[in-house]
Amino acid sequence: MNVLAGLGPFFTVDTHAAGEPPAPWRPLPEVLDDGPVLRERIAQNRAVLGGDFVELRVAASIAHLGLAARLLSPALGLAVGAGVVPDYSTAWWQPTLGGAFPLSLTENHVAGPDLAATFAEHVVRGPLARLDTALAGFSLSGTIRWGNVASALNGAVTVLRAERPEWTDRLTGIVAALEDLPELAGTATREHGRFRRRSCCLFYRAAPDRDGPKCGDCVLT
Repeated sequence: MNVLAGLGPFFTVDTHAAGEPPAPWRPLPEVLDDGPVLRERIAQNRAVLGGDFVELRVAASIAHLGLAARLLSPALGLAVGAGVVPDYSTAWWQPTLGGAFPLSLTENHVAGPDLAATFAEHVVRGPLARLDTALAGFSLSGTIRWGNVASALNGAVTVLRAERPEWTDRLTGIVAALEDLPELAGTATREHGRFRRRSCCLFYRAAPDRDGPKCGDCVLT
């Protein structure tokens, strides 16, 4: 999609016509529920992080953060750049590890008079809420889960501000509205313009001594 061109791998999407695209594409909703596909992805993340000594909840949190970033980035880019929101119920993916997995959308985007409300309904309270319900079964608190979403949203905002400065006013407006949603309110602060979440994604606990590096936006730094 032209409006997302040049924004990096987490924004890049393919397109497909309505209906089932050929293999290796698979329906995105399969990874949004607590089932074999999500559990396999978390297990793969755990193996990459270091294996059985890594707590399952740590691997689940890292997998969640990556999924949230992959869903939020193109959605925010389309919302700010084109005034539409993707319909993730008809999206497809390829379950690869290591960065942004391939993602494909139809052209059946959603528009509405209140873009932030449309985004909330079809992204935050759509696939992200569905994923949140699934991750609750991995001993991750709601504070961590929605903190991951806030962190992923901020990552997308950072890219858009740098690469599309002409979108700044529209971006600021929609993000302010999203950060006021009950799901995201209180998940982070901005000190002198710097984003800092009020929770931790637990990545530091993947180190053998449970004392690895902290992320730049972590509450523990």
